[in-house]
Parts: sequence; structure tokens; C-alpha cells
Amino acid sequence: MSVGPALPGAVIGLQREREVLTVALRTNRHVVLEGPPGTGKSTLLRAVAAETGHDVVFVEGNAELTPARLVGSYDPAAVMTEGYVAGSFVDGPLLTAMRGSGLLYLEELNRIPEETLNVLITVLTEGEIAVPRLGTVTATAGFRLIAAMNPFDAIGTARVGQAIADRMCRVVLGYQTEGAEREIVAAVTGGSPRPVALAVTLVRATREHRDLRTGSSVRGAIDLVLLLDGLLRLRGVRGLDDPGAREAARDALHAALSGRVRVTEGVERTPESVLDELLDAAWPPEALPDEHAATDEAGAPAPQPAGDGPGKAGGLPPEAAGPESAGARQGRSGRRGPRQTARRELQLRHPSFDEVSPEVGALDEEAFAALMGADPDAAAALLADLALATDRELRSAARRLAARVFVQVGRVGAARARGTRRLAPARGADGDLDLERTLDRWSGPWPPAPEDVVARRWTGSRRAVCLVVDRSGSMSGLGVAIAAVAAAGVVLAAGERLETSVLAFADRVEVLQQHGRHRSPEDLVLALVGLRGHGRTDVAAALRAASGQLGSAAHADERIVVLLSDCLPTAGDPAREALAGIDRLDVLCPLPAGAEEGEALTASRALAAAGGGTMAAVRSLRDLGPALTRLLS
Repeated sequence: MSVGPALPGAVIGLQREREVLTVALRTNRHVVLEGPPGTGKSTLLRAVAAETGHDVVFVEGNAELTPARLVGSYDPAAVMTEGYVAGSFVDGPLLTAMRGSGLLYLEELNRIPEETLNVLITVLTEGEIAVPRLGTVTATAGFRLIAAMNPFDAIGTARVGQAIADRMCRVVLGYQTEGAEREIVAAVTGGSPRPVALAVTLVRATREHRDLRTGSSVRGAIDLVLLLDGLLRLRGVRGLDDPGAREAARDALHAALSGRVRVTEGVERTPESVLDELLDAAWPPEALPDEHAATDEAGAPAPQPAGDGPGKAGGLPPEAAGPESAGARQGRSGRRGPRQTARRELQLRHPSFDEVSPEVGALDEEAFAALMGADPDAAAALLADLALATDRELRSAARRLAARVFVQVGRVGAARARGTRRLAPARGADGDLDLERTLDRWSGPWPPAPEDVVARRWTGSRRAVCLVVDRSGSMSGLGVAIAAVAAAGVVLAAGERLETSVLAFADRVEVLQQHGRHRSPEDLVLALVGLRGHGRTDVAAALRAASGQLGSAAHADERIVVLLSDCLPTAGDPAREALAGIDRLDVLCPLPAGAEEGEALTASRALAAAGGGTMAAVRSLRDLGPALTRLLS
């Protein structure tokens, strides 16, 4: 905890957010500031607090912040000598702010334990708190609670309860515009325009790269400028045009950003290799005008299209254009199309790329077939990426091949299914006696009546199935291939007694196949290989959309959702609250590499159990066929 006057800081941009926060404080509102790291939450608060004459009591939120540490406690030594009197009580940060007309600034609100947050409910509503043996402490007129949180970080965080959220206003901060970020970096570092422009271009490119789950904040650009300037001086390099400048930029880039970015799960690349790729695209640097990035009249960032932004698994990359320079990409408008991948990037990502595509526009199907036989996962991941290559002829050939290959793989999985017949209990039916169910139901004299006997027999039912594909975090390479094969398998399994639909979702839901309408497996595969994930993960919205699709199947006896997701939501309501209208929810969990594998398995099992279905882990195409067969049989 730190207490002191709020020092004014330079707030660049964020004019609208500054006005909202100022008015909220003047009207006695409590506020939560949401946004990724480096968007100026602390700077904004301290600047506004200085203008309004408030002190700031700072508390770092973490799992160790207990109610006693937040409120305060009695000093044991003082209690031994004086007893439980007011003088023996040591105020915590909450009481310090309440008694002193200050702002209590809780950082990382969503990392604070629920029992600690519950202490704040009465404070936010009544402006007072009852402390055992001390009595009731009433806040002075100037007390406000300001909290900050990064809603996109799912590690070590928890959902903030509705009781707290309902008592606070919410101000969302995003990254500033490119021009504003240059102004910030230049003001902090005193750097010249070219290094500043290069640093900001590289940092902003990390937030959009498909292989990065998390990009860098503007703090990375500040460190990059300072390190680059120091290395140039140390090595006697006069400027960015001189020999040795690029090597210095590379060393500074690795040191400044490699620890700030996180590679997407399942991508076998190092942060350094991604940074090298971004540097290749941005070099040589050009001095861009300070007013390059568009802002609104108040200097705030131009609004971004809905659905973009960090997500579970890193904020999958926005679907931006590919081979041009990072600076050119940053200067584009918010409209984004399917991301296309340059040959150099494909060579770095896939060791077999040169064999499958020996020259521009060429796709060697025999070489691909050999790779498919030796390593199906590597071949599928390569083919999915080739379908978005910048090489138009290669892209077209890859899409034609993907339509054949992924449908064929899906056909193998679906062919093993035993139609739509299954063992099910039925009263008064012929078949094998289900003794346990019979005894549970029977309470009369022996022998039981025929209608009280429960038997298990093979039954057929008309089922409706909706495949729901999570495109927010894992839709890259092998993830695309698994989704395409799964969709093809579901559609190929459709017959007289199975109606199908296919959805893809992040924080918005896209209908790829409408229920009750036929779409060929090849067309569906082409739609899926064109996906690249982005946005946050709203599993509840996807399940509600799936329920809506299944609701149109009026004659279905059973409505089933097959969810292809790791079930780790970063937006929307809890998924368990969106199961209405779904008879069974089965989960295919594509396991992420790394520490989140256990979390994904636990979440997937829990959601499948809540939906009355089963969960199957999918690590490769080999796992998908049997798993899909079990779920559909």
C-alpha cells in the first residue's frame, strides 16, 4: 500500500475516458477501469485525482490480499497492553481512504479473492463498514473506489461477481492510436522520429501477429527506443542507415519485447523468430509523420470494429492482410479481411514447405501425399496455411486440394459410426433387462407388471446436431484442419435421421451451415480453411446460437451440440447458463500446449458433464476420427 498525493501525469489521448472519469468522481460514483496493460489506466487516474484534489491509496490486488489486510487489524502487542481499544487498531488501505477523503485504487481487481471483494459491497452501497470490536466506520464525503483490471488475462484471475459489478461504473480503455503512441514514446525517451516510428510500428505489429497470443504494450516501445539508442552509441553506429544498425535493432528488439509477447499455444515458434519476422517486414525504417494515425476530434483512438481485440489464447490475430510491411498494415483502416501468409513465413513455419511448393504458384500433390502419409498433422497444418497464402495460384490450388483431403479424412472417421442407433432404456420393451433401473422404479408386488420392467435395446431416434467451432484462439494451421475435418465428418454423417448445422464463434457467432439447409462438405471445408481466429471467447453466446439452430428442428427427438473448444471463456456469461434447449452437449477439446492443458481439460469435462454429454481430448487428426465417431454413434 502506498499513500500520497496524486501527481499529475501527461495523458495523451484518452480525452473521452478522462471526461467520463472526472464526472464519475464528481458525482460520487465508483469506477472500474478495464483495459490491457500499458493503456494508461494508472496515469489517467492520477491525473484526474490531481485535478480534483484527491489523494490516492494504492493497493496491488493479488490472491494474498485478505480482508484483514484490506480493512486493517489490531496490533497484537498493543492489545496485550491496552486491550481492544481504537488506538490498538491499525487501519488498512480501505479505512485509510475512507477516513481521509481519498481514492482507494485497487489494481488487478479480478485477482482479488471473492471473500475480500465481498467486504466492499456494503462500503460501495452505504459508504460504511462494520469492523468487529471497532464499530462502524463511515466514509468521508470524498471517498471513492477506483479499480483496474485486465479482462483478457485468464491466468490467476476470476470473474468479478455481479454484486460488485452492479455497484460500479465501467470505463473501457484500449490501446491509443499509432500517432498517440509515438507521442508518448517520444515524450518519455526523447528519441528521434525514425527510432520512435520503428519501435511503435514493431510493438503494434505484435498485437496483430497470428502466432502471438499477447502483444506488447507501449512500454515495450519505450524500452526498445532506449535500448536501441544505447546500443548504437556503444557500437559507434551513427544512424539507422549505417552498417550494423539492423543488428543493433535486432538485439534491442529481442531484449525489449521477447519477454512481453506470448506465442499462441500449439505454435512451435520462439518469440525471437516472430520478432525477427516483424523486423524483416519493417526494415528499413522510414520517418513517418507524427500525425500519421487517425484520431477523433478529441484525440481518442478511432473505434475498432466489434469482435477484434485480445482473446483467450492471446487474442487470436485480427484477420489482417499479410505480406506488406507492418507499418503499412498499421496505417490501414479498421476493415480487415482474411489474413494471407507470405512464402517466407510459410518456410519458417513448415519444414516441408519447399518440397510441397518448390516454386511460386506450384503445389506438388505427390510431395504432399508423401507428407500426409508420414506426418498427417504436419501435412494438414501446412495445407490449411497454404489456403491463405499470398501466392494466388498456390492459394487456389491449396483450397482445391483441401476440399478433397479434409473431406476424405472426415469420411474415414464418419464411416466407423454405427448410424444413429444406440442402446437406450425403455419401459415395457423387449431387450436385455436393466435390473438396476427396474428396481429403482418398481415398488409393488413381485413380479412387476410389464410396464414397470426397464430393458435396454437398440433404438433409433431422429437427432439434430450442431457443430460449434471455437475460432478465438486455436484457429491456425492444425486447428483449422481439425475444425474442417470435424465439420466434414458431421455433414457426411448426416442421413435420414440426422440433421446438421455448423457455427463458428469468438465474441460473435457466424453461421457456416444453417439448420435445415444443405451445404456440400467441400463448400463447408472451404469456408473453414478461410477462418483465422480473433476476438474474445464467448462460449455462452455460441451455445445460445446453437440452441436457436436446433430449435428449428421441430421433428428431432434429440438435440445435440458438439463443441470444438477448450471451453476457457474470456467474455460473456458462464457457459452453464446457456444450455437451455440442448439435450446433450459433447465437447471435443483441442488441447493447448503448455500450462493451460490441465485447465482446458477440467473446464471441458465440467461443461460436458453439465450438458449431459462426454468430453474427448483432441491432440491430432488421429484423435479426431475416433472421437467424432464415438460422439455421433
